[in-house]
Amino acid sequence: MIFKSKKHSLILYNILLHLSRNIFFYDKIRLPDNFETRIYLMFIHFSILMIIFKKKRKKFDQNAYDQLFHNIENNLRELGFGDVSVNKKMKELNKVLYDILLKLELNKDNNKIFEINHKLISKYFVELIDQKNPKYTSFKSYFESFFNFCFELPLDSMLKDSINYRI
Repeated sequence: MIFKSKKHSLILYNILLHLSRNIFFYDKIRLPDNFETRIYLMFIHFSILMIIFKKKRKKFDQNAYDQLFHNIENNLRELGFGDVSVNKKMKELNKVLYDILLKLELNKDNNKIFEINHKLISKYFVELIDQKNPKYTSFKSYFESFFNFCFELPLDSMLKDSINYRI
């Protein structure tokens, strides 16, 4: 066999996609239901999972990260983006993920307390600029509770069990 096909796992992608499609974000918070919103929500969920791994002094599996981006790339191609557009969009999305990952958490001193960074959230969700808005409060509460839920899970099953989070 000359060419080997790489088998890519959809598990992490599907879990993050499921979490990002929670009706809570579109019904209660009234975020626009579009590609960018879902990607940003996927990246916030993913970043929280990665932050938990770091707080528990474990390395996140590079292969899972690579597979996530491979699945996003495939999704872009299915949406009709061409090679040049896909490459440009993937670079953009990689920067967005790192921006979210590095700036999401305000309280980095205490391993068990997670506080979301409002400035970062308002950068990606203009609907949440006003910190006193009940929509922002609900959004913040959702992700802080998501962190607490996932932090209590064992690392070896955290990814697959994170899908069980309910508000």
